[in-house]
Amino acid sequence: MGFVIKIIMEQLTNIHLILRIATYEMKSSHQMHYLGFLWQIVNPTIQIIAYWFVFGMGIRGGKPVGDVPFFVWLIIGLIPWFFISPSITQGSNSVFAKINLVSKMKFPISVLPTITIVKNTIEFFYMSLFLIVILIINDINPGIYLLQIPYYIIALFIFLFSATLLFSTISVIIRDFDPLLNSIMRMLFFVTPILWVPSNLPSHILNFLKLNPFYYLIEGFRNTLLNGVWFFDEMGLTIYFWSITLLLLFLGAFMHYKFRKKFVDYL
Repeated sequence: MGFVIKIIMEQLTNIHLILRIATYEMKSSHQMHYLGFLWQIVNPTIQIIAYWFVFGMGIRGGKPVGDVPFFVWLIIGLIPWFFISPSITQGSNSVFAKINLVSKMKFPISVLPTITIVKNTIEFFYMSLFLIVILIINDINPGIYLLQIPYYIIALFIFLFSATLLFSTISVIIRDFDPLLNSIMRMLFFVTPILWVPSNLPSHILNFLKLNPFYYLIEGFRNTLLNGVWFFDEMGLTIYFWSITLLLLFLGAFMHYKFRKKFVDYL
């Protein structure tokens, strides 16, 4: 427990540094592009249109999901994923990519995955505004269920922090882990109900797929915005998700503190 508290305190005491570096990295990644920050919206929008055309118009023939247009149903799943996937893949490599720099400075290494998450949060914010516009256009009002949006956003951030803290440590020690993680994330994109409707699957297969913590997050946003389901209505899945998240956090904090002074030796 002491390791976890120390890691969390490092994030809180260096919040200004995290925000400053994340903003700098975001600006530098687009400074040579004519469209600049617009790529934060253009790139995911192009992907959304491609997935909608293939899966919505091609495979489903334009059929809605219940009473909800497939396009609306799709983007509610895609927008969180566009935040989750790069945060995990980039966050897992964040320590290895900058270890030479931070080893020469008084710099808490544990904030590097957080910087990656914060940088990707900006695109998530822009796409969330886009989602709000789409919901308004389609006259979709979640009503009182909007109160649990902060819960799922907090759950999303805590999970990403826990996962990237652990994965960034393993990635330094075992370099094969990084390409393996990228392959796993590509697989999880298709086995998470982002492009397909989970209710169409047999119950035993669906129960197995629920072991994927991304299922809880993606379906949580849909339950909030479309289905009118509270997170405590599926208490078993909620307990499972937080158990996995806390396990990742404790393992990540323990391993990070155990190996952080030896990171340079693995380069």
